[in-house]
Formats: sequence, C-alpha cells, structure tokens
Amino acid sequence: MGARARPAHARVLPQGWLDLLRQVSLFISAFLIYDLVRGLVEGRGTAAFENARELISIERTLHLFVEPSLQAWASGSHLVMVGTSWLYVNAQTSITIGALLYLYLRHNRSFYFVRNMLMIAMPIALIGYVVFPTAPPRFLPEWGFIDSVSDLTPVNVSHSSASMSALFNPYAAVPSMHVAFAIMIAWPLARLARHSAARVLWVVYPFLMTFVIVVTANHFILDALLGALTAAISAYGALCLARVRPTAWRFSGVAAASVPAAPVGVSAARARASG
Repeated sequence: MGARARPAHARVLPQGWLDLLRQVSLFISAFLIYDLVRGLVEGRGTAAFENARELISIERTLHLFVEPSLQAWASGSHLVMVGTSWLYVNAQTSITIGALLYLYLRHNRSFYFVRNMLMIAMPIALIGYVVFPTAPPRFLPEWGFIDSVSDLTPVNVSHSSASMSALFNPYAAVPSMHVAFAIMIAWPLARLARHSAARVLWVVYPFLMTFVIVVTANHFILDALLGALTAAISAYGALCLARVRPTAWRFSGVAAASVPAAPVGVSAARARASG
C-alpha cells in the first residue's frame, strides 16, 4: 500500500523532478558553452587542413594510414555506406541521450559517475579543437576520400556550408568524441547489463563506432585513438571525484530493480546530495 500511495513521479523518477531538471540544465549549459567555444576555431581552415595533412604523415610513418583503403572496401556495399552514414549522424544524439535516460531511470546510482565522465570529457575535447583544429578526411578528396554523409543523408556538414558551420564545428576531428562518448556509455552499460547478449552489444559498440567514423571519412584512426584516450582520462577523473563524494558519485553495479524502493523522504535527501 505504501508504494501505491507514493506519487506517480516518485515511482518513475528516482530522485524527483528537481534533480531531473538539474541534470538536464547541466547538460544544456555544457553544450551551450561547448558551442560558444566552438567559435574560437572558426576561420582557422588553413591550420585545420595543415594539421590534417600532418596526421596523415604521422599515420603513414606508423603504417596506420589505411583509411582510404578501408573506405574503398566499404564503398563496395551501398547498404554498409548508407547504414554507417546514418549511424554517424544519429549515434551522438539518439543513442547517447537514450543511454543516459536509461541510466538515470533504471540505474540512477551509476548515472552520476557517467555524467561526471561526460562533463570532464567535453572540456578536454574543446582544448583539442582549439589547440589542434583538424579537417576531417572527407575534406581531402585528393587522398581518395568521399563524403558519404553528405552524399547519402540530408545532412551536409561541409566547411563551405554556412548553415551547417553555424551548428557544427567542421574542424572538430581531434579527438573523436563519437568514439569517446561510445566508450563512456558502453563501458558502464556493459557492466550493468543482466543479459550476455546486451553485454556483447555494448562491448562491440565502440568498435562499431570506430568503423563508422573511419569508413564515412569523418575521422582518422589517430582521432579515434585520441578519443579513447579522452574517455580513459575522463573515467580516471570521475573515479577521483567519486572518492570525494562516494555516496553520490561512485559507480554502482547494483541493478535498480534489486534495490528496495526508498521512501519519498529518503529520495529527496538523495536528490539534495547527488548534485
């Protein structure tokens, strides 16, 4: 009877509306700051192309420059190119947001650790974009790259497209945040998954995203490696924060369903502590 008497929002939202609004506001503020800083690299196209060619030189020295061959191989299948192009466009938003909502609602104890990882990763990425603006491979057709996203989807994220440049940073290739975000949501969800099939899917997801960003010519392999490094640094930072506030910010592998429902008063206290 006690559980039935609880308000509907208390049964659905682990920490209540106030905490949900706090988290949404935090992410919106972070992305607004991200967008403002993005303007610092506008007009640096010359440096971005020079840096891209420098990356190619480094990869060739390391025998890693396989992107043109990999894209040429994938281009043999129209289905593969369409699928990867659409996944590139949607993964950073729909999959990431969906994963965060799932964590917040079903594994709330672990959500704040993942949130802290993302909040640490975004400033690291911004430093990379400002210090080392880099044109993506698709801007370098002389190396055999094609822009499959522009060719196969309605999205035309081009350095010559004023409308898209107003929304996206065309030179934000280093590090690859598609890979960083994929790792930062896949790792906790793989640990929290109850079914082996779900764990396998989440383990594979970062590798799939690496394949996607390369065959669509949106990133170099080094971009992906630096994205993985960004995720690792962010995870370490979140671990350090968890030591400061272990009750609120530590990662918990306990499934939400196995934890007894807390009274409304306790939920409110947790909401004030979570931050």
